[in-house]
Amino acid sequence: MGTIFDKPSLAQRILPLFRGFDVWLMAIVLMLAGIGLLAMYSSGYDHGTRFVDHGRNMLIAVVLLFVVAQIPPQKIMAAAVPLYGLGVVLLLAVALFGITKKGAQRWIDVGITIQPSELLKIAMPLMLAWWFQNREGVLRPLDFFVATLLLMVPVGLIMKQPDLGTSLLVLAAGLSVIFFAGLSWKLIVPPVLLGVVGIALVVSFEPQLCADGVRWAVLHDYQQQRICTLLDPSRDPLGRGFHIIQGMIAIGAGGVFGKGFMAGTQTHLEFIPERTTDFIFAAFSEEFGLIGNLILIVCFLLLVWRSLAIAVGATTRFSRLMAGAVSMIFFTYAFVNMGMVSGILPVVGVPLPFVSYGGTAMVTLGLALGILMSIVRAQRPPSSQARPAP
Repeated sequence: MGTIFDKPSLAQRILPLFRGFDVWLMAIVLMLAGIGLLAMYSSGYDHGTRFVDHGRNMLIAVVLLFVVAQIPPQKIMAAAVPLYGLGVVLLLAVALFGITKKGAQRWIDVGITIQPSELLKIAMPLMLAWWFQNREGVLRPLDFFVATLLLMVPVGLIMKQPDLGTSLLVLAAGLSVIFFAGLSWKLIVPPVLLGVVGIALVVSFEPQLCADGVRWAVLHDYQQQRICTLLDPSRDPLGRGFHIIQGMIAIGAGGVFGKGFMAGTQTHLEFIPERTTDFIFAAFSEEFGLIGNLILIVCFLLLVWRSLAIAVGATTRFSRLMAGAVSMIFFTYAFVNMGMVSGILPVVGVPLPFVSYGGTAMVTLGLALGILMSIVRAQRPPSSQARPAP
C-alpha cells in the first residue's frame, strides 16, 4: 500500500526529460565542446576571463538546448512569423537609429545593447520552413519567388549595416531551405556558373581591379579591400594582410603533429590576432597540427551528417527543412571560418562553432541544437516516449 504513495526520486523525474535525445548527436557535440575548451584554455588562459566565460557560454547553450528540445516542432513553427517580424523590425530600427561601433551600425539599445542580425540566423530558416510547410503539395514558381523576397529583405538590411559575415550566414541558411524545398536545378546551375566565372575573372584581373584608386561600385571599400587582400596578402603585410599571413604561418608551423598543447609560439607571442575568436583555428592548428585539424574537420563533418540524417527521418516538411537548414548553418560556420583563416576566403568575422569565444554565437548554436533535438523527439513512436512515474 505504501508503495502507491511513494514519491518518485529526483532521477525518476529528470531522466524522462532526456529520453528521445539523439545519442550520436550529443556525442559529436560533446567532442567538439571538449576540443573547444582545450583550445580556449591554451589560447585564452592569459587573456582575462576568456576560458571561464567560454565555459559559461557553453552552459547557457546547454540550457537552451534542453529547454527548446522540450518544445514540439509544431509550437516552434508557430513562433516563426513573430520571430521573423520582430527581427526585420529591429533591423529597420538599427538602420534608422542604431548604435555605430568601428564604422558599422549593427546594434540597438532596447534597455540592453543587442545585435538584431543574430536573431535572423534562426528566424530566417524558421520563416521559410513555415512558408513551405503551409504550401505542401501545391508549390508554384511564385512560392519560390516570395520565399526569395522574404530572404533578401533581412539579408539586404544586414549587408547595409555593413556585416558581410552575418549576411552570408543568414543567406546560406535561407538558401538551404529553398533548395531543400525542391528548387529546380535549372534555376541553381546558372547562378553557380556565373559565380565561378566571376571569381575566375576577379583572380585573372586582380592587378587591374585592385590597383590604387580603383573602386568597385557594388561593394563597400572595406569589402573590396578584404577581397584584394585575400588575392595578394603581401600587398599590405603589416596592415590588411597581417591577419591572413600570420594565420597561414601558424597553420604551417604546426606541421603534421603540432608543437604541443600550450606550446604555440605564434599564439603565445601574440602574433595571431583575435586568437580566441575568429582566428582560434590558427592557434589550434599550430599546437595540434594536421592530425588535430583532421580530427576537428571529421567532427564537423559528422555533425553535418547527423543533422542531415535527422532531416531525412523527419515526419513533416517543416521539420525536414529546418533540420536541413541547421546542418547548413553548422557547415557554413565551420567552412567560412577555416577558409578565411587558411587564406582561401576573405576575412569576414565568422566564429568557429563550439571553439571560438562568443556568447551570441554560442546561443545561436544552442537554439539550433535544441530544434534538432525537438525534431528527433517528435520522430519517436509513442511507446518509446517517457511515461509518467507512478
